[in-house]
Amino acid sequence: MSAIERINYPALGEVKAPYVHAVKHGNTLYVSGLTAYGSAAQTGSVAEQAKVIFDQFQLIAEAENKTLSALLKVTLFITSFEDIDALRQVLFHYYGDNLPASSLVQVSALFSPDLKIEIEAVMAL
Repeated sequence: MSAIERINYPALGEVKAPYVHAVKHGNTLYVSGLTAYGSAAQTGSVAEQAKVIFDQFQLIAEAENKTLSALLKVTLFITSFEDIDALRQVLFHYYGDNLPASSLVQVSALFSPDLKIEIEAVMAL
């Protein structure tokens, strides 16, 4: 059995809740749900918040000597489908030709009323 490593990435800031940024098991990295909380985009549109989140995924990928092409699966939790076209544009920009498996779920709310989107991911290492 492969070792399990729990990781917090300094570039993402201090975790103040009972979770870690990611868990590594074998050649797979499971990334906790990320949001734009604490960023300038926290009160912005779903597209602005998604950009901040994918920039965080990029920091994680770089820390693991990977690129976003290593994304295997993403799960997006959004509070409204109102701006779905703008969100899709952001996703195509960050994915390029490396589309991951994906789920999109509408939720009634996230942990802060300003947040419109949370995304978790699985990455290949």
